[in-house]
Formats: sequence, C-alpha cells, structure tokens
Amino acid sequence: MARKVNKQEVIVTGFGGQGIVLAGKILGMAAALGDHRESTLVQSYGPESRGGACCAQVIISEKTIQYPYVKMADVLVCMSQSAYEKYKSQIKPEGYLITDRDLVNPDGQREVFDIPATRMAEELGRSMMANIIMIGFVTAITALISEKAAREAVKSSVPKGTEEMNLKAFTRGFEYGQSKLKGREKKAAGQTGAIA
Repeated sequence: MARKVNKQEVIVTGFGGQGIVLAGKILGMAAALGDHRESTLVQSYGPESRGGACCAQVIISEKTIQYPYVKMADVLVCMSQSAYEKYKSQIKPEGYLITDRDLVNPDGQREVFDIPATRMAEELGRSMMANIIMIGFVTAITALISEKAAREAVKSSVPKGTEEMNLKAFTRGFEYGQSKLKGREKKAAGQTGAIA
C-alpha cells in the first residue's frame, strides 16, 4: 500500500484539545530526525483554542521544501466532523482519508481508513492519547514515516513520565493499522479468486 514519492503533503485536523499540533509535530520530527528527510509544520487554530478548529499541515520531502503550505493533501487525517467538512475538498483523488471512526461520518465519496482512536484511548485510561493512537495508525497505513522514527519522535515529544503509556498507545494504533491492511489484502485476494 505504501508509495515511495519525493514529496508528501499531510493535513492533520480536528478540534483544539485533541493534540492535533502535537501529532503534526511528531510526524515532522520523525521524518526529519529519524528518517533524515526534509519536513515543515504549519499550524492554525480557530478563534478559541480548546474546542475550536485546529489544523497541522506537514510536508515531508526528499528535497528542500520551497513552500510550507499544503496545496492538496496526499494524506488527510480528520478527528472531528467539522474538520472533515472543512478539509475534505483538499485531498488528492488518490490520497488517503484517515478518520476517527466515532467522531467522523464521511460522505462515502471515497475509500476511508478509520480507527476508533478516541475510544481506544479511553480504554487505555487516557482519552488525551487518541492523537498518539492515530499517529500509530497513520504510520502503519501510509508508511509516511518509519515505525522506528515515529516511536523515537513520540518518546521525545510527550511529557516526561508518560513515555511508556504513549508508546503503548502508538503500538495499539500501529497494530490496528497493520491488521486493517491485512484484512483488505485478504478481501482483495478473495475477490480476485472469485472472479478467476
């Protein structure tokens, strides 16, 4: 499923308080420090930070990045319905749409990779870790960044003393993404077999 391209543009969006900017920072850090690529991060908030619209734009590239704003996203990660409505037109036709299953109800216009990130975080005892679960999921589904680089970026970005808990959250998201990809591969193989 992973595509190796020179430049990938990513939008991570949701509402303030979900750790959207931290998720963007982790993606960019993993790409730059772990995978030795170029990356930029641009963040924006609505008028009120907690509960308002929030967006992190990340560009990851093999070459110097001339313009830090996302024109059309290769990956759109939505963690709220309003964020999805606002940014759904900014994803490339072949791009990945990734959502929090319980918080976003897409319009069915394209393939969606979804994960109940907030519910999984609550099961781990910390709803604030939904963003880290989402980073694990995004890493598995898109291969934007390597798993090793992502783990290092998570470890160095979260508050001291919470590293193990956050790495556990990352692993939950990553493993969920891997199983989702395997399920799709089996389904595709089954359909191919039925036609033959």
